[in-house]
Amino acid sequence: MKEKIHPKYVDTVIKCACGNEIATRSTVKDLHVEICAACHPFFTGKQKLIDTAGRVEKYLRKYGLEAPGQKAGEEAKTEKAES
Repeated sequence: MKEKIHPKYVDTVIKCACGNEIATRSTVKDLHVEICAACHPFFTGKQKLIDTAGRVEKYLRKYGLEAPGQKAGEEAKTEKAES
């Protein structure tokens, strides 16, 4: 390795907006982040995956595929019957 071209590798603390602090090593001293694994909705389980506007059903109808646990065309029949 060449001398005097590499940045210093120092102990640092990553601080999140939620108050979580993570001690690690980095070339940057004291990082501040907006969101971390402790407060991110995906990792905490607070995020809900929602099929907005029936996108899955629209895709299945477009390509003539069958939904899990349903035969193709059966979905259309149940929708017409309910109307």
